[in-house]
Amino acid sequence: MLIIIFRLLAKLPLRLLHALGGIVGVLIAVSSPTYRRRLAENITNSSIPKTQEEKKTLIKNNILENGRAITELPAIWFTRSTHRDDLVLSVDGLDLVLAARQAGRGLILLSPHLGCFEIIPHHIANMMPFTALYRPPKIKCLAPLMKLGRERHNINLVPTNTSGVRSLFKALKRGEAIGILPDQVPASGDGEWAEFFGRPAYTMNLWSRLAEKTNAKILFAHAKREEEWRGLSVVLHKTPNKEATRGSYLPTK
Repeated sequence: MLIIIFRLLAKLPLRLLHALGGIVGVLIAVSSPTYRRRLAENITNSSIPKTQEEKKTLIKNNILENGRAITELPAIWFTRSTHRDDLVLSVDGLDLVLAARQAGRGLILLSPHLGCFEIIPHHIANMMPFTALYRPPKIKCLAPLMKLGRERHNINLVPTNTSGVRSLFKALKRGEAIGILPDQVPASGDGEWAEFFGRPAYTMNLWSRLAEKTNAKILFAHAKREEEWRGLSVVLHKTPNKEATRGSYLPTK
């Protein structure tokens, strides 16, 4: 039933799906005091807002964008590839992907849960095979929907276990692309503690170990929702060096 609903929603324009997403985001926030409290705490701890007005704006925007992240999924998962490609208005840093491909190097794309991260594997898969780690959702009935939507043309999903890591290694050795969500909490013993916005965070280091063993190119990637819901813009960043990021934890172009 969920797959049927998503296929029907996929026929709607992205503009309308994003409009509906704002409503969904508000409904989620209204129904969950815990969600609202944690969102406010995280934004405060980030030290980004300097005034109460800025804090309110960030909270509001986060609520709206989180809803849009849900309602845009049908357009990404269940539309024809040609239509899905039309959703991407521009790609900044595409030359970095092409350079890695021409050099025969594997490509590690680090895409945190930021913006429309779901579009990135589908877009990169137009140029080269793409392998991504897949962690089944806690709500088991969503697993078939997610797997069907994500595992499309030229995309291979592998489990978050030893077998999956071997598949990532082999893909990089073949000069292909892999995708990792670096802000997921790794299993005990599979990560290291790092400072993030002034707080300790248990951080994944799988991608750095794979890069050391395969000489793969590492890029940060995210996709922005453009104003007036016109479409999406994919942005690829080089890996920042330690000196450039000292005191800052945001990637630079």
